Amino acid sequence: MKKLLAIASLLPQVASAATGYYLVSVYDVAGQASVDYKYWNAHYRDRRTAMPEIGFGYGVTDRWYTEVYGSWIQFNGERTRYAGTSWQNDFMLTQGQYDIDAALHTLVERGKDRGYSVEIGPVLQTQVWRTQINFNVFLQREFDTGSASDTELVYQWQVKQRWKPWLQPGVQGFGEVGKWNDWKGVHEQSHRVGPALFGTLDTGRQQIKYEAAYLLGKNSDRRAKSFTMRVQYIF
Repeated sequence: MKKLLAIASLLPQVASAATGYYLVSVYDVAGQASVDYKYWNAHYRDRRTAMPEIGFGYGVTDRWYTEVYGSWIQFNGERTRYAGTSWQNDFMLTQGQYDIDAALHTLVERGKDRGYSVEIGPVLQTQVWRTQINFNVFLQREFDTGSASDTELVYQWQVKQRWKPWLQPGVQGFGEVGKWNDWKGVHEQSHRVGPALFGTLDTGRQQIKYEAAYLLGKNSDRRAKSFTMRVQYIF
């Protein structure tokens, strides 16, 4: 019983986990379909949490990308259990006519052992010669059996050097600061940052995109070391 309660207490902390470890970037991918595999883990002093995800994405138009994916969660290397289903929609608002491109990101999640959660916010991107810079700010809120949690503010940023199509080094950062209108104290906030690698491999008519990062900092208000990876098969 104690073990089950411990697991249940961690589930709210991994809600909207995908955008706590993978940066949202929006491109014109009209007509492209993709199989998307994502994985992250977090090593704390006394436990290890991991979450693999797999989904299917499609560029509906030159401005609208949609993806549905399922998530599984694992604690301390034990049996993996299903965590929930997510539906992501990203809408491009500009397409190169300004120095900074903007998009609107939305995400709806249905957890297996909890209610719904929603996420919405702007996606911003610019490029200086071969250096791509991203900064995103999202609002998150959970709804469970008629009640709602506070609206939380989270952020993402990334700097990537477009060196070669198959190898692009960079740095990523993610964080949660608390309620959108009443931030936590600095020492209670969660921030993670670390080096990252990106690349695209052409296989004829198909492409394989990958990214991986090693993040240091705080996760769910506790010190942790995290590894993240994402592989997309585009066809």
